[in-house]
Amino acid sequence: MNGQEMIGHMKAMWDFPRSITGHGTRKTLDYLKDLMPGLDILAYASGSQVFDWEIPDEWNIYDAYIEHESGARFAQFSDSTLHIMGYSIPCDLKLDREELLEHIHTQPDQPDAIPYVTSYYADRWGFCMSEKERQSLPPGRYRVVIQADKGPGHLHLGELLLPGKRRDEIFFSTYVCHPAMANDQLSGPVTAAALAHYITTRLPDREYSYRFVLLPETIGSIAYLSDHAPLLRERVKAGFVLSCTGDDRAFGHVQSRLGNSLADQALEAALLGKKNVSTSSFLDRGSDERQYCAPGIDLPVCGFCRSKYDTFPEYHTSADNFDVVTAQGLQGSLDLLVSIVEAFETGLYPRVTTLGEPQLGKRGLYPTLSRKGSADEFLNRTHVIAYSDGNHSLFDLVRMLDMPLTEVTREVRILKDHDLLRTETHASAENR
Repeated sequence: MNGQEMIGHMKAMWDFPRSITGHGTRKTLDYLKDLMPGLDILAYASGSQVFDWEIPDEWNIYDAYIEHESGARFAQFSDSTLHIMGYSIPCDLKLDREELLEHIHTQPDQPDAIPYVTSYYADRWGFCMSEKERQSLPPGRYRVVIQADKGPGHLHLGELLLPGKRRDEIFFSTYVCHPAMANDQLSGPVTAAALAHYITTRLPDREYSYRFVLLPETIGSIAYLSDHAPLLRERVKAGFVLSCTGDDRAFGHVQSRLGNSLADQALEAALLGKKNVSTSSFLDRGSDERQYCAPGIDLPVCGFCRSKYDTFPEYHTSADNFDVVTAQGLQGSLDLLVSIVEAFETGLYPRVTTLGEPQLGKRGLYPTLSRKGSADEFLNRTHVIAYSDGNHSLFDLVRMLDMPLTEVTREVRILKDHDLLRTETHASAENR
């Protein structure tokens, strides 16, 4: 699946009315299930206790609009699913303009954009519209219609496990609860789907197991952890929250709580040499890394994004569209994640199999004619050998040698193919 195909899947899911529960989220998961064969849909009943939280009532939205006494309609749900404040209670009311304005949300500093607003855990109703449209509302009486159901139901999430030879897992999480936004919603799931497809088709004899979860942000990860935290603590060696992975402006790393997990090391290595890289500490967290790294959970999980959420101007508005997300941006995210997966599959800790420097020339791995500059293009190969002592990971080598992760991985594989290196999943005993 390439970047252009990922854009196509995003457009197909664009109008699904996603929230933390409801038919829009189920429809999104059903669509992704076709892209990720084996994806299981898990359900948590309303009222269920999940750690300190409770699964809320299910909310389903069907239609909503504001109608002026003249018959003119505004903020129609059929025009944009962002027009309704998430989890608005159903209503059919008549009121004057002044009363109506108390229930309208805008983003005044972006007068053309519709903001994304929710009220998951308190009963309210409201509409979202551009500031320009709000100011254009004529005086008079209005009818407000919100056709929705809110009551006992379920919260749904998706889980896919791709087993490998080892029970050790690499973990990927993304969310499926935002309506009508490209970067801060649909980019993460399609990136996860493309990565799962790569692992399934290109790595059939894989070493590690790979777990993907697609869930409503915050409450979904809390619900999932309430059932799976002990298992994940036992198996997950590195994990990544995928958020806002579709633009091509920057690359971002949101560190784990302590900032030194294997996932942090892997992402830092994969980002080496990329342009416009930003690293944020856990103090600037914002997505489900908050839950995976919470005290007592303590999973080795960090966040990966392109432009970090809450930093790009289109964030949480209708301006987050396909002018922001590009095929090139999505492809760049996929390629970076593939480089991390390939590093794990190569074996993290290389150790040279000879005593002293191996004779590369007789194996066709080094020039046999020596002259000034003849060996320059092979220096990285010798550098990799020099630090392959079983104590330094591929991610360490990237940092120490200032080499791209893809190049380090390639050199290690070449040397392994010639029996000059062996790799292990853990550092040598003397370094543990």
